[in-house]
Amino acid sequence: ICGETKATPEWSMNASIIEACSCPMFCQCYFNDKPSAHGGGEHAGHSHGGQGEHFCKFNNAFKVNKGNYGDTKLDGAKFWVAGDLGGDFSKGHMDWAVLTFDSSVTPAQREGIKAIAGHIYPVKWNSFSVANDAKMSWTATRDHAEAKLDDGKTGEVVLNKFQGMTDDPIVIKNLKYWGVPRNEGFVMMPNTVEAYRAGDKAFEFKGSNGFMITFDINSKDVAAAAAKEKTGT
Repeated sequence: ICGETKATPEWSMNASIIEACSCPMFCQCYFNDKPSAHGGGEHAGHSHGGQGEHFCKFNNAFKVNKGNYGDTKLDGAKFWVAGDLGGDFSKGHMDWAVLTFDSSVTPAQREGIKAIAGHIYPVKWNSFSVANDAKMSWTATRDHAEAKLDDGKTGEVVLNKFQGMTDDPIVIKNLKYWGVPRNEGFVMMPNTVEAYRAGDKAFEFKGSNGFMITFDINSKDVAAAAAKEKTGT
């Protein structure tokens, strides 16, 4: 039919993230609409008195456990999102983000991941770009997790389990992760280092927030949420 647009295919994604940011442990962005205040330079501590620059500079390293975008399987795909939420995201407007794919991700998988990422993080960015591919490593156990872009030359996150009352991981549950309707809980793992070393917005922090999370989202979730918003119920 003339003028017909291609319908968005059905999709799903279950993925795990090795995530870290510049905020103190635990990142207050999940409970507030403004990041923590930082004083004395990026490598110094954090200002708890509310003085200084507010930002949340992050590295999120994804590995898809299982998923699809139409007929394209996303299982095993790895990608990285680095950026800064900015000083005040109360209106859903963030500063910048850069998406990097592992070179093994196919063109069809990239199309799906970019479409789904917009539902994982349903926000607006002052700047959003896709960087050149970089080799990405991703390994995790219940005690340790690390991810690297280009062997750490471009990006690096290293997390270690925070010791609780027992040897089990500390997990925050029943806390929403961005636009995702389901997650298995935030596994508390402060970072040894979280760094993005590319371009003029490079940063590096040590000893700040970190966690792992496994989430699940699909196109039916998005459609149901849109219908609910439309009817106001």
